[in-house]
Amino acid sequence: MFAVVKTGGKQYKVAKDDIIRVEKLDVEAGKTVTLDTVLMVSDGKKMTVGAPSVAGASVTAEVLEQTRADKIIVFKKKRRQNYRRKAGHKQHLTVLKIKDIKAA
Repeated sequence: MFAVVKTGGKQYKVAKDDIIRVEKLDVEAGKTVTLDTVLMVSDGKKMTVGAPSVAGASVTAEVLEQTRADKIIVFKKKRRQNYRRKAGHKQHLTVLKIKDIKAA
């Protein structure tokens, strides 16, 4: 059984015991979070697609940790103008372990 959930403006295909890294959620490590925006649920035989989401479906996940992604370099330049700016960015992430998928 798998589901497609939407969180943080992105979509993730998840199954039981998957570990995913999503945009930061304000939940501390060890707590449980419920993702209610389920776009699709499939059990292998029957697939339910929501319009836009499946009513009554939810995904339960455990928060493993709050972490940060690898640093990316943001570099701006305008040629022949002696303009260069370099900055780094590390996105805040939440690591989730999928515990249960409940279909409608």
